[in-house]
Amino acid sequence: MAAQRRIGVSLVVLGAALFIVNSGVSRIALRNGIESLELTSLRVTGTFVTLLVIAALWDRPALRLPRGRQALLVVGLGLFGVALLQFCYFVALDRLTISLALLLEYQAPILVALWAKFVQGSKVTARLWWGLGLAVLGLAAATEIWEGASFDALGVVAGFGGAVCFAAYFLLGEECHASGLSSVQVMLWGFGVATLALNLVEPVWGVEADYAAQVSLQGNLDHLSLPLWVVLTSVVLLGTLAPFGVELVALRFIPATLVTAIAMLEPVGAAALGWAWYAEALSAVAVAGCVAVVAGILLAQSARAEEHPDDPVPVT
Repeated sequence: MAAQRRIGVSLVVLGAALFIVNSGVSRIALRNGIESLELTSLRVTGTFVTLLVIAALWDRPALRLPRGRQALLVVGLGLFGVALLQFCYFVALDRLTISLALLLEYQAPILVALWAKFVQGSKVTARLWWGLGLAVLGLAAATEIWEGASFDALGVVAGFGGAVCFAAYFLLGEECHASGLSSVQVMLWGFGVATLALNLVEPVWGVEADYAAQVSLQGNLDHLSLPLWVVLTSVVLLGTLAPFGVELVALRFIPATLVTAIAMLEPVGAAALGWAWYAEALSAVAVAGCVAVVAGILLAQSARAEEHPDDPVPVT
């Protein structure tokens, strides 16, 4: 239904906006002594603990441990869609340019569309392919991939690995909903699995930081400061819990192919945020690329609307 589709699209746009803002907030933590893997472990663990509290107070059924096929789906979501996604992305960032790492990770919408067509047997229209292609080309221009591109083999493998894991998050989330799990239950146990895996590699209790220290908001907000613990709390609540949650809920209203296409707004928005917050240059080519990404997303969205104009989407 059109109303449900609008709700789903709105949720994904909200999630993308929160992820975009979090890219700027996370940079504050990273520039004040928190390493990338440490920040990942802190944000995932903090999100899991918050979800435990939410479930204990308001959604006791979500505490029920998934079993059978549901358990396998949740374990896959936690390991691949949360923990391994973060790891692959940071390896790619370490060995490639930021633009190339982002471009590789955001091949996920194409992987989701291929899965929908050849594995799930869904009808995927030509307009969707044109939209995704335009968005990918626009992303290449927006990130100006040709500026100092470095094609390290391990970095490229990690980048494509991140794309696979990113696609897995949405596809497994879609399957988790179809299996009867609630959104809180999916997030709780998915992040629980990721928390266990990440703390085996980077225990949160081993992170050495002065959480009470005042840190500058940097860039054009350099005159403002906040305690480090407030910055990290924002990364957990507004940069992880809220956006992962709303994008997961969006899968109840629109298919994963459309969710991942709209999620391509994130790197474009991050580039705009870098210009507005950190005074990073944004060339005319990059601006044109941003416009192309948005146009591609709109084209992909119109393809889905045309394909299933009146199909109801089950909400459980």
